[in-house]
Amino acid sequence: MQELKSWPEFHNAVAAGLRLTPLQGKVSRTWIMYNKPAEPNVIHAGLLLALGLHGYLRVLIITDIYTYFTQEHESTTVGLMLGLAASYRGTMQPAISKSLYFHIPARHSSSYPELELPTLLQSAALVSVGLLYEGSVHLQTMQILLGEIGRRSGGDNVLEREGYAVSAGYALGLVALGRGEDALGIVDSLVDRLFYYIGGKETHNERPLLFTPSMDEHIRGLGQMMDGTAVNIDVTAPGAIIALALMFLKTESQAIVSRLSIPQTSYDLQYVRPDFIMLRVIARNLIMWSRVHPSKDWIESQIPGIIKSGVKGLEDDISNYDETEAETFVQAYANIVAGACISLGLRFAGTKDGNAQELLYEYAVYFLNEIKPVSAMGGFGFPKGLSHYVDRGTLEICLHLIVLSLSVVMAGSGHLQTFRLLRFLRSRNSVDGNANYGIQMAVSLATGFLFLGGGMQTFSRSKSSIAALLFTLYPRLPTLPNDNRCHLQAFRHLYVLATEARWIQTVDVDSGLPVYAPLEVTIRETEHYSETSFCEVTPFILPERSILKRVRVCGPRYWPQVIELVPEDKPWWSSGDINSPFSSGVIYIKRKVGACSYVDDPIGCQSLLSRAMHKVFGLTSTSDRKINGHRKSGSVMVDQLVSTFSSDPSLIAFAQLCCDHSWNGRSGNDFQEFCLQVLFECISKDRPALLQVYLSLYTTVGLMADQAANGTLVFGDSLVISSLKLALTYNEALLSGRLTNTRGGIVQSIFLGSLKKQIEEMLRCSEGLKNDLYTYLDSGRWPSDEKQEGINSVLLSWYLQWFGVPASSVIKKSMERIKSKLLSSSSVPLLHLLLPSTHSDAIREIDEFFNPPQ
Repeated sequence: MQELKSWPEFHNAVAAGLRLTPLQGKVSRTWIMYNKPAEPNVIHAGLLLALGLHGYLRVLIITDIYTYFTQEHESTTVGLMLGLAASYRGTMQPAISKSLYFHIPARHSSSYPELELPTLLQSAALVSVGLLYEGSVHLQTMQILLGEIGRRSGGDNVLEREGYAVSAGYALGLVALGRGEDALGIVDSLVDRLFYYIGGKETHNERPLLFTPSMDEHIRGLGQMMDGTAVNIDVTAPGAIIALALMFLKTESQAIVSRLSIPQTSYDLQYVRPDFIMLRVIARNLIMWSRVHPSKDWIESQIPGIIKSGVKGLEDDISNYDETEAETFVQAYANIVAGACISLGLRFAGTKDGNAQELLYEYAVYFLNEIKPVSAMGGFGFPKGLSHYVDRGTLEICLHLIVLSLSVVMAGSGHLQTFRLLRFLRSRNSVDGNANYGIQMAVSLATGFLFLGGGMQTFSRSKSSIAALLFTLYPRLPTLPNDNRCHLQAFRHLYVLATEARWIQTVDVDSGLPVYAPLEVTIRETEHYSETSFCEVTPFILPERSILKRVRVCGPRYWPQVIELVPEDKPWWSSGDINSPFSSGVIYIKRKVGACSYVDDPIGCQSLLSRAMHKVFGLTSTSDRKINGHRKSGSVMVDQLVSTFSSDPSLIAFAQLCCDHSWNGRSGNDFQEFCLQVLFECISKDRPALLQVYLSLYTTVGLMADQAANGTLVFGDSLVISSLKLALTYNEALLSGRLTNTRGGIVQSIFLGSLKKQIEEMLRCSEGLKNDLYTYLDSGRWPSDEKQEGINSVLLSWYLQWFGVPASSVIKKSMERIKSKLLSSSSVPLLHLLLPSTHSDAIREIDEFFNPPQ
């Protein structure tokens, strides 16, 4: 039971490690060694692989690596080797190379003690060597890996020979990744040997020129997989096909493609396994990269005429083929279609291409209906009745490989239709009970691809990325949790090497908060598409750098901003550059005055308020509200607007009061207009509590002015003076930058300024206030105003508090100190020093009183 649980636990550990590491910054050697368990287990092995895939195992020193290897724990060794190779990818680091070659017996000298290493470890070591030497075209490494494709496994499980050969072929392809055309003189004989392993008709009696006699003797001594005089192509062909696909990736080499042919006759079909045909289709399309097109016609062009006619004849019941021939045609058809779909997935990986998505989804539904009819939609024009000639397992594998390819295309997008398909497959597999471990793995992997990095990452289409995705999507799924016969399960995690963060988010430069904003993205002209522009709302995933031409901030709420990426004469940014405007995934934008963010105002209602404000002022009176007892056509009522944009009961009630017929007679037009402006201010800023603040300040200052003008005492509370001075001080601190507030001031500065000006004019123009001030300065006595009902005392108290005048005794002491040092007739400068909190107007009055003009 533990054997069945080990690999699922390994996968869960890798997934947990991949979630953990991007959030922790740089991982230290101390942290890794501290989390090393006393007894090795598969969970820590998965964590090591996850750390390595993110490049964090470079902090380990050689003694740490040796300590892990001496534990002789199979899963830990696999995770460590792959993690180290991923961290040192393409560097050919000598110390790491030695530790990896130690697990490849073909590299050991004849005097070295013979080691019995599990085949799993040898397979992992081969792929690790390929990652370490990626793109180097290192001749000696290529010689060793080529020999390993045809070597009989010296491990403990002969059933894993195909997986070993596939690992060697993949590693060989990585070493010469996309360099086949650059090194034709070097790899000519190597290519001949690979076609020999595939089962081609090339001559193989001559010794390849690539090998020295000592190397050839060494390889023969290890034992080739020969059945008589022929290579066992059932074992060697997959690895050789993968090697050729990667060596000539995107090279458009017609010579290689012509030799890597699809069977065109019934006779040839008998000698090529259907799953090998799928691999050949994938390899041919990876080589002829630019000719892959997301259309049904292109997929049909991949199918040889004899297979098309054979499957069509089976559908029409007019075929003369026997059951064996019919099964051969259907098997080939299903595998070719699946291979073409995988090619589409790799060609359009991470692009969210609409044509590729629709085509792959259509073929997925087609295969789903062939297994068990579930939908009347889809499948129009496709052959019917495949399940009569082929087993369900084959159709299930093809279906899930197509779904995996679909998720690769839509990686990181969370595409709803694709997610619904995956959810259906998950529930269907659970109900039917016909899904094995590999099918469940494919659905889980596809779901992870669809929501890659939480929607913040997708797949790149560089050569290295396509190589990593190819091995992740290798079309041989395990049947049991411990099945590693054809493909080591740990290799499924190499997709991490193909990911890149193209997620972009817009941030308001004033508030520092993420905001929604529309961006216009322009992609450059390609072979299949003309220059195209489209709009997306952030956050979203950008197209890949190679086709990205321009990004522009558009829409009416934010100031436009254009980022040009095309000019080659100004290479101010290359992919991966820390100076890239997209390196942090953030574009800073500035909101226009009078516009609200899309979070506060998704449909633009509040922005319309500011424009509608000036139009509704004339619609609030009774005369405008009704004409001959009927509402004016096209009029907009304030209470209707407020009830539309706000549900606050106090604002709605106040709006109804503003529209009430009797209210117009009790207030002036100025006050009514002020109330409307305040109402719209509170709604647009979503601050209903400010309504009372505005009204309180406005009415209180108005009453103060009326009292000063009429000489009638209504109230004598001077607390409003302190409140207003506090509001002015806070606003001045915001304007000067001494205080910061992301949402700006509470009360509009223009309104506060108008109140300040009104109070100062009132206090300057009040009759008798100057005489009362002089009396206070002279004797410290308050005015005796029994007849005035205390209005003079109230005005004086307002003056003293507003202008910050201290007690008369303090003023007299200050003047006494000044007189001994007074060099001029004015004491204003010295009074400013001694009375710093007193307003300059009051300072002048004090100076005029104590130093009257002669």
